[in-house]
Amino acid sequence: MNIRKIIITPFIWLIRFYQGAISPFTPSACRYSPTCSHYAVEALQKHGLFKGGWLATKRIISCNPWGGKGYDPVP
Repeated sequence: MNIRKIIITPFIWLIRFYQGAISPFTPSACRYSPTCSHYAVEALQKHGLFKGGWLATKRIISCNPWGGKGYDPVP
C-alpha cells in the first residue's frame, strides 16, 4: 500500500460512515449527480488529499439552492 492510500483511507472511512449511518436517515438534498459524498470519495482517490479535498469542499459548498445542479463528474 502506498503512502497516498494510507493518508486518504481515514477520510474515505469517515465518508463511508456518513453514507451508511447518517445519510439514510436524512432527506436527500444533493442537487448533483453523483452525490456529494460519492464525489468526495472519487476526488480523494483520483487526486489525493489536498486537491481532492479541495474539490470535495468546493462541491459541498456549492450544493445549495442557489448553487449549481445536474451531472458534475470529478475532473
